[in-house]
Amino acid sequence: MRHTGMYRDLWEKGELGARKDQAWERLRVCDLCAHECGVDRLAGKRGVCKSDDTVQISSYGPHFGEEDPLVGTHGSGTIFFTGCNLRCVFCQNWDISQMRVGHTISVSELADIMVELQDMRCHNINFVTPTHYMPHILAALVIACERGLEVPLVYNCGGYESLTALKLLDGVIDIYMPDVKYADPDTGLRYSRAKDYPRVVKAALKEMHRQVGDLQIDEDGIAWRGLLVRHLVLPGGLAGTAQIVRFIAEEISSDTYINIMAQYRPEYRAREHPPLDRAITRREYEEAVRLAREAGLHRFAR
Repeated sequence: MRHTGMYRDLWEKGELGARKDQAWERLRVCDLCAHECGVDRLAGKRGVCKSDDTVQISSYGPHFGEEDPLVGTHGSGTIFFTGCNLRCVFCQNWDISQMRVGHTISVSELADIMVELQDMRCHNINFVTPTHYMPHILAALVIACERGLEVPLVYNCGGYESLTALKLLDGVIDIYMPDVKYADPDTGLRYSRAKDYPRVVKAALKEMHRQVGDLQIDEDGIAWRGLLVRHLVLPGGLAGTAQIVRFIAEEISSDTYINIMAQYRPEYRAREHPPLDRAITRREYEEAVRLAREAGLHRFAR
């Protein structure tokens, strides 16, 4: 079964184009993420994400390493954008996010990529690190709709989102997939240069859940709408897992679909920041899962 993305309704009503125009205007005093740099990207200025008014990608294609409900039989149609609004010292994709390895494409080419991934029978279009390119995505989406795009959209982000930007995505994004990183503000500032990260991500999660609700999965095991939360377990309990899972269970939903991620490894500049200079232990991961279960969460990614 192929599910149809919510954005089709907005496109047919002419509202998607209006959202694109509103988003594009945000680039004049950019507040697309919680840094709210206020730079004029249309004039070539760059803020924390180091992006101007162009869009850059690293790669795209069917991805079979995502969560099972996204991958299905034919894969998740991932588009890896370059740059990031976070500066995580342990980023495992640092060549893309920090060094910006990739190439510039046009909005029309981005639309072509979306349609190509759909033609490859991918179950969804998965925007990886999309926050700083949200206006470009909306502009490409208008074109892609004209070319027949209809599969659900996944917003695969770092959680440091602007509520202003998220509200422009209401009715556009089908599946939100934020990576909820830290429970402590000092930790978020130290390792990702993100001020007030816990406050920001909590507000973002509430808005995402308001828009799409709990993750809905069909009889074939394919997700078509809802919230899917990722949480990367960090060495030495730096992520603050206990507080995060309790917040999700009590203030979002105990039916939240969550991926407690075990794949942390010291990358980029992590070796300069003990205890991030080591992998997590099996005991640390099992403790994180136990905490999530005790908090009341019961839908876990495989």
